[in-house]
Amino acid sequence: MFQAKDIEKNPGRTGRARAALSDETLKRLFLWPTLGLLIAFNIFPLLYSLYLSFTDYSAISNRAPEWIGLQNYRDILNDDKLWIYFRNTGRYVVLSVALELLVGFGLALLLRRKFRGSGIITTLILIPMMCSPVVVGLFWKMMYNPGYGIFNYLLGFPAGRGPDWLSSPRLALWALVIVDVWMWSPYVMLLCLAGLSAIPDYLYEAAEIDRSSAFYTFWRITLPQVAPMLMIAVLFRTIEAFKTFDLVMGLTGGGPGDTTELVAVDLYRIAFLGQFNTGKSSALAYIVLVIITGVSNIYVRYLNKLKEG
Repeated sequence: MFQAKDIEKNPGRTGRARAALSDETLKRLFLWPTLGLLIAFNIFPLLYSLYLSFTDYSAISNRAPEWIGLQNYRDILNDDKLWIYFRNTGRYVVLSVALELLVGFGLALLLRRKFRGSGIITTLILIPMMCSPVVVGLFWKMMYNPGYGIFNYLLGFPAGRGPDWLSSPRLALWALVIVDVWMWSPYVMLLCLAGLSAIPDYLYEAAEIDRSSAFYTFWRITLPQVAPMLMIAVLFRTIEAFKTFDLVMGLTGGGPGDTTELVAVDLYRIAFLGQFNTGKSSALAYIVLVIITGVSNIYVRYLNKLKEG
């Protein structure tokens, strides 16, 4: 009786309740299909590949996965060649990320001040990161050619007498690093520009009043203020460099020998080229995942300390 009277006195309440209910239903209609797609295309393959990493299985065979426990992980960790590939990957990541940080931050410092044509120059600098890595690899493969490539000419070598970068065990990894720096330094530059633009002008004005040197201003104001963006750049570029595959295949294919054979390239060979060992490749993928997760956590903790400071 109370409810009927209440409805008679407040006829708009039921309409609002129905509207609220319909809004909630609409949210669920959008939410549940998205969750279903997420589970189907991300979580399920992740869990299924984890299961396959404990089995002897090939995707092209007609037999079911055979449970072998940790055997795949033992085989991978006892493989001497794999440690060579991890060493190559570590060198590649450290060199490329460090140089990208220096080049990108330097470009950001040069372009932080607006000048005539700065927009056009910034756009031109961003072009490499917009290109496909495979296209970039093939493009630089022609540039590195000792016969008709332009790279040796730019370094001052006579025509046809420069080093063969992609065939030299000493230079092949450096050739990869140079291309990666050329391609992804603009990404670091963008993040650094965002950090530099957020620095308040009064800090520089106070330093100018105190007659601080340029080095002191950079060390005490610019670098601490932009450090969080630098750490974000290092985090993302470390993750991406550790997974580099298409650039290597476009340039060297892992050669000469195994000097540019990175972990991602070896993972591809185990999974598809000749071996088709799905179980072992899944185990290697999870080892890489654990390493990247661990390194990322270190970066994130340091980044949180910077923010707190």
